[in-house]
Amino acid sequence: MVTMSTVGYGDVYARTTLGRLFMVFFILGGLAMFASYVPEIIELIGNRKKYGGSYSAVNGRKHIVVCGHITLESVSNFLKDFLHKDRDDVNVEIVFLHNISPNLELEALFKRHFTQVEFYQGSVLNPHDLARVKIESADACLILANKYCADPDAEDASNIMRVISIKNYHPKIRIITQMLQYHNKAHLLNIPSWNWKEGDDAICLAELKAGFIAQSCLAQGLSTMLANLFSMRSYIKIEEDTWQKYYLEGVANEMYTEYLSSAFVGLSFPMVCELCYVKLKLLLIAIEYKSEQRESSILINPGNHVKMQEGTLGFFIASDAKEVKRAFFYCKACHDDITDPKRIKKCGCKRCKCASMSISKRMRLACCFDCGSCDRDCACMSGSVHSNVDTPPRAYPLSSVSVNETSLRALEEEHPSTLSPKKKQRNGGMRNSPNCSPKMTRHDPLLIPGSEQIENMDINVKKYDSTGMFHWCPSKEIEKVILTRSEASMTVLSGHVVVCIFGDFTSALVGLRNLVMPLRASNFHYHELKPIVFVGSLEYLKREWETLHNFPKVSILPGTPLSRADLRAVNINLCDMCVILSANQNNIDDASLQDKECILASLNIKSMQFDDSIGVLQANSQGFTPPGMDRSSPDNSPVHGLVRQASVTTGANIPIITELAKPGKLLPLVSLNQEKNSGTNIQMITELVNDSNVQFLDQDDDDDPDTELYLTQPFACGTAFAISVLDSLMSATYFNDNILTLIRTLVTGGATPELEALLAEENALRGGYSTPRPWPIGTGAAWHSWRCTTGPSLTWGMVAAMVTSFVKH
Repeated sequence: MVTMSTVGYGDVYARTTLGRLFMVFFILGGLAMFASYVPEIIELIGNRKKYGGSYSAVNGRKHIVVCGHITLESVSNFLKDFLHKDRDDVNVEIVFLHNISPNLELEALFKRHFTQVEFYQGSVLNPHDLARVKIESADACLILANKYCADPDAEDASNIMRVISIKNYHPKIRIITQMLQYHNKAHLLNIPSWNWKEGDDAICLAELKAGFIAQSCLAQGLSTMLANLFSMRSYIKIEEDTWQKYYLEGVANEMYTEYLSSAFVGLSFPMVCELCYVKLKLLLIAIEYKSEQRESSILINPGNHVKMQEGTLGFFIASDAKEVKRAFFYCKACHDDITDPKRIKKCGCKRCKCASMSISKRMRLACCFDCGSCDRDCACMSGSVHSNVDTPPRAYPLSSVSVNETSLRALEEEHPSTLSPKKKQRNGGMRNSPNCSPKMTRHDPLLIPGSEQIENMDINVKKYDSTGMFHWCPSKEIEKVILTRSEASMTVLSGHVVVCIFGDFTSALVGLRNLVMPLRASNFHYHELKPIVFVGSLEYLKREWETLHNFPKVSILPGTPLSRADLRAVNINLCDMCVILSANQNNIDDASLQDKECILASLNIKSMQFDDSIGVLQANSQGFTPPGMDRSSPDNSPVHGLVRQASVTTGANIPIITELAKPGKLLPLVSLNQEKNSGTNIQMITELVNDSNVQFLDQDDDDDPDTELYLTQPFACGTAFAISVLDSLMSATYFNDNILTLIRTLVTGGATPELEALLAEENALRGGYSTPRPWPIGTGAAWHSWRCTTGPSLTWGMVAAMVTSFVKH
């Protein structure tokens, strides 16, 4: 075309008139054709995607793929926690894959982290796009969910389809996905390549949210403490001697894992725990223990019978990952005389020399930290954690593992039982550790004659589910547990849990079973179970009842939480905890109005006034037992529980508070027998969707509307909980999959993958053998509350939230 159009100016040209005439028409036709293709060329150039390239993997650097709900808020929260400075050097590149190009704000965020973040436009449902981001060589794939969607089931279905597509392309890839509804987790079990043993995890936000709130019913502020432990927060220094100073010191601590030095091999867990705390200024709370069958399980605060093995993984609470390195670098030969833990660095001596030391010699070198004596029978050690050498305790595994023959044989020799071998294996487990004071432990039912056990617990209700982890009763019709307002007014309720729920027949299910299960864990005696009263729409509660009808001591008052008459009928001023939930939060477009029902209910309760004479009159009346409770048991009598006991409320068996107190000096427990003449004295926890709405819960606080949630007074006091605090679990689970197991076991009452498979089959707990006391498979922690009189409106939960600050002192 170019050559022919230059005829007459080059070496080749037409000589005849016909040829020249042909060239004129040829040039005109060529220009016309070129002009017609110009729009297509422009369209092809314009349609080229800005983020349509392919990821180029770098040798020696891992990368992860993040997909799902990619917005400015979700990405900023994820990056803030994943790339936090307290983590060890994160040599991981983050690749975001989304089918919509980012807006200007999100694009600016990606450019801010351009050294570790890349974005590609595409869909995980397209195998070509999965190949572009090199999913087959990725270290993991993280799927984010939209927590504020109007239809949670549809959002979970979308994420499940993403899992199916990714697993279909590369079955070996590790996937960590967020799920909104607990019942949708069962669909993941249908994926053949889904394997939780290989690192695949589903973080169910509804399950964990309900579990955190349930634990706050046992010890207010526990939800704040646990949320701060797995969230990465920077230390903010405050000079004033206020509650914020100590609270922020605790907030700056997180949970880390590190392998223990070979210098600890052969020592018992209490000895290692004491050495780490006194010498290394670290708190060791759990270890990953391998049995003789090489089965791994996480043991929380085991006793003297557990000896450290080579390569034992420890769970620590510390301010950053560098502090935890002390446990790995510690060498008795080089660091024994060092008093400053910051000087404990990697030494040059041979580790094998310390590792080859005999266990008995290492036990002799373990000196008492109180008096400096190496005599294991010294008075100091006999009164400290070494006092239970002669009575080795049991520890609870965090994950469900089979009980080996050796441990079963030891249990049979220690406590003869008439149970059959099959029943022993079904109820197999380990008993709680007696490391805490007598006030913090229950009497071992194995040491009580069988006749007394039956007298202490009603024979018709002392049942457990087939896993032995939860109290169970035969299914009841919802009509049998419904209370009218007049019936509830005549019922003497105290020390109970009131759950105020907003919802109707069109609302998405909250999953109340996840709230009830931790409160019905089998590591409670039956008489320790707090009655639960639901106040809300009967139409909504009927939809939830299918998952609740096998739990004892559950009642329903149809009504509304905004009605003071309904609240007075259930004696809300005598309850141990009031929980305010809403199933209508995501149905409102305006974010500031999503929490209006919960806020109104909270302010309504706080403004109520109560007369002490009402409780006295009810105590003197005959009353009757709420439906669902057997009146034949003295524990269920109308007047039982009217005066609150000063007993310890236990949700698990980890004596964390005991570790904090100095030997022989325990902090006083809180007496719950306090007057509540005003609604402001009622312990409550309110669920929020929008973090900024926390400012409306307490009209007297001085929180700035722009203050982060964890810095606000309601969250620090344990009176507010938002689902956004669970975002940190994605990155925490990626760096350490044991963290999710630890958190789920602490807050859910012992839920395991095996239990989830059972619920997926039957959608209900199945009854097991009625035994005086099951061998608990799950675990819990002994959470305690004590009095604190500093700070404005400071509840007992504040101290529980600040519990991690002991590392600094």
